[in-house]
Amino acid sequence: MTTTTLHSRTDMRLGLAVTLAVAAFLIGPVVLSILAGLTRNYFVGLSSGFTLRWVAQVWDLYADTIWRSLAVAVSTLIVCTLAGVPAAWVLTLYRGRVARALEELLTLPVAVPGLASALALIVSWGTLPGLRGSTAFIVIGHVLFTLPFMVRAARASMSGAGLAVLDEAAATLGASRLRRFLTIVVPNAAPGIVTGGLTVLTLSIGEFNLTWLLHTPLTKTLPVGLADSYASMRLEIASAYTLVFLLMLMPLLVGLQWLAGHGQRRARRAARPGSPE
Repeated sequence: MTTTTLHSRTDMRLGLAVTLAVAAFLIGPVVLSILAGLTRNYFVGLSSGFTLRWVAQVWDLYADTIWRSLAVAVSTLIVCTLAGVPAAWVLTLYRGRVARALEELLTLPVAVPGLASALALIVSWGTLPGLRGSTAFIVIGHVLFTLPFMVRAARASMSGAGLAVLDEAAATLGASRLRRFLTIVVPNAAPGIVTGGLTVLTLSIGEFNLTWLLHTPLTKTLPVGLADSYASMRLEIASAYTLVFLLMLMPLLVGLQWLAGHGQRRARRAARPGSPE
């Protein structure tokens, strides 16, 4: 066995050990929180037995926040997709100073603290009749925060695929701007769009800072309800709320990851010479 092989195996084991340590550091607290939500008495420990009582109590107390968070996240995703994908395509086609300035302006809300953005929204739009106390006001705040992530992800996919050349070729053949966008740009940029959608969805569901200032007692979302439960309920109920949060979020993450992987596989097959696609 050569020295190079020994060093390679040592590096592999060291890398595996570091990866497992980081995974344990990240996943360990989540596992403990889930167990706390399933035990009869957290302070006694697992010996007190398991129960779904706390999960049922969370559902009775906070079911409205769960459905509201899903509605806000889906609405945010729709708006960001309809606005962000065309914006990303415009920034891809036009790469001058104006385009760079617009891109910097789009990313500005990410650099501003969520509470400051929420306060700016309240000052500028909070006086409109019916808007301040509605769920739509929270959607506006989430769109402001998550739109840059959709634009960046979609633009990276569009730039890497060289779609500007394909778009120009289709234009010379007489295809309209809308047809070129729907049949060339969107399908080829689908992996980036799905990645942006995954980011928007997860950020919207878990967003707390901005939502905390925008919400009212009648428009409370899941993260705000989670904070309230940790502040005013038993630790088991708050931990069960975390479990419900994960059960709601994980299927969405897995589904969107599958869509992203499926889109990448289709793109690779289509890029192969002689591919039927």
